[in-house]
Amino acid sequence: MNIPNVKLGLVAVSRDCFPIELSESRRKAVAKAFRDAGGEIFEVQTVVENEVDSLKALDELKAAGCNAVVIYLGNFGPETSETLIAKYFDGPAMFVAAAEESGSALINGRGDAYCGMLNASYNLGLRNIRAYIPSYPVGTPSEVAAMIAEFIPIARIVIGLKNLKIITFGPRPQDFFACNAPIKPLYDLGVEIQENSELDLFAAFNANEGDKRIDAIIKDMEKELGTGNKMPKILPKLAQFEITLTDWAEQNKGSRQYVAFANKCWPAFQTQFGFVPCYVNSRLASRLMPVACEVDIYGTLSEYILACATEAPPTLLDINNTVPSDIYNDEIKGKFNYLPTDVFMGFHCGNTPAQHLKKPEMKYQLIMHRLLEPDKDPNITRGTLEGDLKEGDITFFRLQGTADTALRSYIAEGEILPVATRSFGGIGIFAIKEMGRFYRHVLIEGRFPHHGAVGFAHVGKALFEALKLMGVEQIGFNQPKGMLYKDENPFVK
Repeated sequence: MNIPNVKLGLVAVSRDCFPIELSESRRKAVAKAFRDAGGEIFEVQTVVENEVDSLKALDELKAAGCNAVVIYLGNFGPETSETLIAKYFDGPAMFVAAAEESGSALINGRGDAYCGMLNASYNLGLRNIRAYIPSYPVGTPSEVAAMIAEFIPIARIVIGLKNLKIITFGPRPQDFFACNAPIKPLYDLGVEIQENSELDLFAAFNANEGDKRIDAIIKDMEKELGTGNKMPKILPKLAQFEITLTDWAEQNKGSRQYVAFANKCWPAFQTQFGFVPCYVNSRLASRLMPVACEVDIYGTLSEYILACATEAPPTLLDINNTVPSDIYNDEIKGKFNYLPTDVFMGFHCGNTPAQHLKKPEMKYQLIMHRLLEPDKDPNITRGTLEGDLKEGDITFFRLQGTADTALRSYIAEGEILPVATRSFGGIGIFAIKEMGRFYRHVLIEGRFPHHGAVGFAHVGKALFEALKLMGVEQIGFNQPKGMLYKDENPFVK
């Protein structure tokens, strides 16, 4: 797996003027509720009342291999000691608190964690510590267990980025400067980056000619493509290229556990390598190792975040073209509750994993064919994986480093409609409520590029919280009608 496995630790804290048994028993109830719901969690046996206890709890967490921690206020809690756990723990931290249990237990059994959470948040602010606090962080054991479950994808994103290396090959193509990639914000997120020349990739590719692993990969490609294997003669080169990328990832990850790529894919790629890399990109994405085209570093970063959020393969698409009125009138209007400005087509050459396509087929890149080998049968432009995208829920997402090295993001939940596109490439008809206004006041006004990462589930809540935890302050979303954007003209009818 190219994404983290979150191992949770649960630490109960207790104000020394409250019964320590109250926090301990409530911690056990939360752990039981979480396990009963199918989760796994390590219970720290030390109940933290002071700074020395904090050190003991941290030692237990480290010995157990925990990479995320839940700090549970079973009663009011010691605000200094509990925040020090979050400060010194090497991973994301969550704060939750216990609700009172019974009207008959409000003398010796009252914990006041509702009050203690306020002091915890205040102390976190004093120490400049970012921690995840749910929208309403106080609850019964079963309610707290549900909050902890929601913390897992958030923690997975944060852990993943701190252990990620993005490897690139080649500069961005001319006229694609919109995919700018200032490096400083990547370091701020904890991401490492290794930038290489296309010549480095070409040399490594040529060195793998005749590799004994190629035949096995060809067979795997044939199995995946099935009847969609329309251009079988290109598979040996694609298999050779797949070996080149996976070897490079393993040999160059260095101190990092996870890898994503952002590679130049045209126009010199085709003339020198003799194919387009789209299908290989799709296969690596299916293993949760996204490969963004056009050296879109923040595109592959966004894909990787979605892989952590969904635990499923993502893709990267152009926010590409409008839906023609005849398709809208014939197949969308009256059948789906969307306006013409709510729908658009998301497209890319052929990088979407096969599992997300209705009838995946190996084809050639039509636009590049026009440019590179007009009036010829496709040769060097072969290698795309094409088909209409399957209908279902999606989250359109991007985290972008701006030219002035700030971080800016957007999140929009929607769906892919079960409507034929009548077009080419990996493509689908997307529907997002109030997309027209979102397009103008977030995408255009925010200076976002044409690439958007797509996750095949609704994960906006987890993304939003993870971005906050990472310190991203500008997060755009598709605001509902009546909720004006900052720059939106209130007089437009």
